[in-house]
Amino acid sequence: MKFADLHLHTQFSDGTFTPEELVLHAQKGGLSCIALTDHDTVEGCARTAAACAAVKMEFITGAELTAEHQDTEVHIIGYFLDTQNPALLARIATFQAVRQNRIHEMVAALNKMGIPLKVESVFALANCRSPGRPHVARALVKEKLVGSLDEAFERFLKKNRPAWVPKTKMSALESVDLIHQAGGLAVMAHPGLNHNDDIIPDLVAVGLDGIECFHTKHSTSMSEHYLEIAEKHDLLVTGGSDCHGYSKGRPLIGTVRLPYDHIERLNAARKAANEARAAK
Repeated sequence: MKFADLHLHTQFSDGTFTPEELVLHAQKGGLSCIALTDHDTVEGCARTAAACAAVKMEFITGAELTAEHQDTEVHIIGYFLDTQNPALLARIATFQAVRQNRIHEMVAALNKMGIPLKVESVFALANCRSPGRPHVARALVKEKLVGSLDEAFERFLKKNRPAWVPKTKMSALESVDLIHQAGGLAVMAHPGLNHNDDIIPDLVAVGLDGIECFHTKHSTSMSEHYLEIAEKHDLLVTGGSDCHGYSKGRPLIGTVRLPYDHIERLNAARKAANEARAAK
């Protein structure tokens, strides 16, 4: 039986794996298909696609967009994205700039508390256009200013901690539209972490295509709950480990194994959507 992992990150956002290392781990884990879903970027897709092609593994382009609806932060994953789509690239560039500015603000807050972290150290460690809080945490550990990533988040970087800075987000409705403009399918990531199922019908109304029912932080009962919601709203079902390499302990890749029949349904939905767009 073939399996997929459709929620993975590399060094192009806040993972620790290169695209080639990610594919190597996927191959060792016996996966037949993976998707790259880095935060607010598609930069790693070309290299991941090439690495997958070299080992005859199916690859799906993707990105995880940070959005908001009714004061709830929502992550919307776009699958099968055209990584050269001008509208997508322009919007992503805007949010990468926001992310970079947020790093400056977090480091400035740490400096005010007497924590001598340099912003250049964070950007050098991140070495990508889409940096985030994990990079600040890793820099704090590397500079021996905290003892662990957990300490960095607990003392400084979690929401409402002294160095936490809120994100500027696009609306979830806009993110669904943007993904469709780029030829993709829009899927709500880890809905169990949102604690607000009431927003799902609103997203369905504007064209949400699927929901991530299987995730490392979803219990069995939670996954069953979202499978019921997917059936109720005729949504596609996805799943993934949300692997960030070694940044969260052992790599999670392959710990969520999505049966391949869901990939077949995704491919069929993508074909139907492309035919509908071409007919307009």
